[in-house]
Amino acid sequence: MTDDNNQDDSALFRAAMGDVRPLRHDQATTPSPRPRPVPRQREADERRVMDELLDGPVDPADLETGEELTFLREGVQRRVLRRLRRGQFPVQAELDLHGMTVPVARVQLRQFINDCRHRDVRCVRIIHGKGLRSHNRGPVLKGLVDRWLRQLDEVIAFASARPVDGGTGAVYVLLRAPSR
Repeated sequence: MTDDNNQDDSALFRAAMGDVRPLRHDQATTPSPRPRPVPRQREADERRVMDELLDGPVDPADLETGEELTFLREGVQRRVLRRLRRGQFPVQAELDLHGMTVPVARVQLRQFINDCRHRDVRCVRIIHGKGLRSHNRGPVLKGLVDRWLRQLDEVIAFASARPVDGGTGAVYVLLRAPSR
């Protein structure tokens, strides 16, 4: 190659670049990370399922009349229930339902379990009362809480509380660990 060719190439290059200006820095800009998506449809589906499970008709014949409440989901070891009944799991949250009407208690229970699930709470105490003001009808909320908790997949076990924590007027509830 000759110097004339190099000079012609340089002149052609400068002419092609015209009024292009050099960058002031050589670092590429990276976009900020996108926020994690909010699973709105899944949350709406879960709320709808909870509504369907908890809003079914109440048949008094379905309500258990015994004093102590216990429940253990199939596949869970019996010693889990034994430990729960003894109060060996630390109670991380509490809901007091007694004195509420059935519709209000149903909504409060549903919201409480949902909130606990999102906060990764594993053991809770729900105070339903003993039905002393229910006269001859017996403890209405106690039986309904028993029924409602059995319907929730998040609940793996529950048992009436120790006397110091409310006795047969309250239940300890063990919730399933959230799936990640």
